[in-house]
Amino acid sequence: LSDVKLGDSIATNGVCLTVVELMSDGYVADISAETVNLTGFSHYQVGKAVNLEKAVTPTTRLGGHMVSGHVDGIAHVDDRQFRGQAIEFWLTPPVELGRYIAHKGSITIDGVSLTVNEVQGHRFRLTIVPHTAGETTLVDLKAGDNVNIEVDLIARHLERLMSYGTQEQES
Repeated sequence: LSDVKLGDSIATNGVCLTVVELMSDGYVADISAETVNLTGFSHYQVGKAVNLEKAVTPTTRLGGHMVSGHVDGIAHVDDRQFRGQAIEFWLTPPVELGRYIAHKGSITIDGVSLTVNEVQGHRFRLTIVPHTAGETTLVDLKAGDNVNIEVDLIARHLERLMSYGTQEQES
């Protein structure tokens, strides 16, 4: 945290939070009711491990897809299986978010940018490779857990753009 300043954004399990106080071993951020309602934060206990990522700068490599830190909802982990050294998860998001999840598309789970490997209805499958498992909290997920999800930013904006004229005509 040596280069973090007050007002910086840090994604915490995928949730973009603004640093309002710095400590030697952490930071404090305010959380709105909207954040509590759309994320798993209300169920977190002191000491829970989380994924942290500082905001991307214009000179930073983008090693995944565009992630805003604006969580869309909570998905349920239905199943966890080992496939060789990888971990395979099946998840169920809220029904209204299913339309944004595409085979080989991008999704963010607890702040980790991932590729969707299969879609069945609105359920989807992810495969977590050993490196990702070792560097994130995804290795600790089990069936029955809930995770923060952010759907593909481009898909969300494209839908809005395509429906804009239609909504104007219906009003």
